[in-house]
Amino acid sequence: MAQLWGGRFTKETDQLVYQFNASISFDQRFFREDIEGSIAHVVMLEKQGILTGEEKDAIVKGLTGIRQDVEEGRLAITDEYEDVHSFVEANLISRIGDAGKKLHTGRSRNDQVALDMKLYTRNQVVEIDDRLKELLQVLNKIMEENLHTYMPGFTHLQKAQPITLAHHMGAYFEMFKRDRGRMRDIYSRMNFSPLGSGALAGTTYPLDRYYTASLLGFEGPTDNSMDSVSDRDYVIELLSALSTIMMHLSRFSEEIIIWNCNEYGFVEIDDTYSTGSSIMPQKKNPDIAELVRSKTGRVYGALMAILTTMKGIPLAYNKDMQEDKEMTFDAIDTVKGCLQLFTGMMESMTFKKDRMETSAMMGFTNATDAADYLVKKGVPFRDAHSIIGRLVLYCIDKGSSIDALTIEELKQISAVFEEDVYREISLETCVEKRLTHGAPSAQIMKKQVEANAQYLKEGDWKHE
Repeated sequence: MAQLWGGRFTKETDQLVYQFNASISFDQRFFREDIEGSIAHVVMLEKQGILTGEEKDAIVKGLTGIRQDVEEGRLAITDEYEDVHSFVEANLISRIGDAGKKLHTGRSRNDQVALDMKLYTRNQVVEIDDRLKELLQVLNKIMEENLHTYMPGFTHLQKAQPITLAHHMGAYFEMFKRDRGRMRDIYSRMNFSPLGSGALAGTTYPLDRYYTASLLGFEGPTDNSMDSVSDRDYVIELLSALSTIMMHLSRFSEEIIIWNCNEYGFVEIDDTYSTGSSIMPQKKNPDIAELVRSKTGRVYGALMAILTTMKGIPLAYNKDMQEDKEMTFDAIDTVKGCLQLFTGMMESMTFKKDRMETSAMMGFTNATDAADYLVKKGVPFRDAHSIIGRLVLYCIDKGSSIDALTIEELKQISAVFEEDVYREISLETCVEKRLTHGAPSAQIMKKQVEANAQYLKEGDWKHE
């Protein structure tokens, strides 16, 4: 079919070149945004006296008809069109005649595609934020239900100090809360309209860019027409934020995978989020967590690809920028899918509380508190550290925990030990006496759960 730009050319484009150049296979994803931007554009053109009211009405009716027909399956977006813009315009002209040829007045495909990508990305930022909020709601519920579920905290994958499951989940709550903050920042920074920037130097038509920006829910128009059509910072920012979300999900998945193994047995993943083995009937595999972990690299790849694409591009628009779409679409789909599945997995997961508590008791997680006990009795900390080190060696040889030793055994290591040591090194005391802000005691965590709930109730930042 004839191209929108064909007047300058005397030969048909080679078919292979045409296919290589075309973007219809992927940019059809934002046909709604393309039509939304076009409607705003023609409404503004009529307001400015560039189009008549009759022309505006005909174009708007034609565009809304195209949108409805595509949504309801009566009109297919096919590869006979180079891109979604030519699909919309060609079908509009076919439906309403010459008035449709005025749709592109005062506009370039450069500012058009920049607008479409911004509108689409802005909508996706909102959807991703909603998925993050759903995950945070599940995590806070787990926290609320496990203020007294004792478990080991780890450093270097070795048991370190006793904490609670609420405290552990709270760490991930903070990570995903920061991810929501990044969504808000991206939305705010990108929320300026490039429409009306033309190819790179604006236009001689008396466009009202503030008006179209307002119609499309932007804070205002972008301030430099060259930057407007060549800016993909918001895509890079989004992919960076999505990579961080996936990094958090991957860390979380890694822990779920470890906790699910027989040696730990801290959790049981619901059957609906597990698979079995084709040969080993006893297996129950954490496939969702493993796939989330693996798909992180896919999103990282999208970020590196767009950074590499953009690093050598001179102003203004270059065809290289067409490469921003497929990788971004894929990364968005990946993150949204991973968030949804991970949230469902967490919501249905069973936590084996007794196993967690036993693991904390047998892992010498109260060793630091035992050393603090000696310090309170007047023993210098370095000496106390050495005494508890010898005590742990004794326990390892005996296959015992510190609090399971008799007072006589403890006194063999240090005469300073008294009967009150058992109270001081119990899991409950070790956790509940930690009362600084951010610590794992139930008193502190209860306040944090309440603060989290209030945060989740607060009004959404998204623009209506």
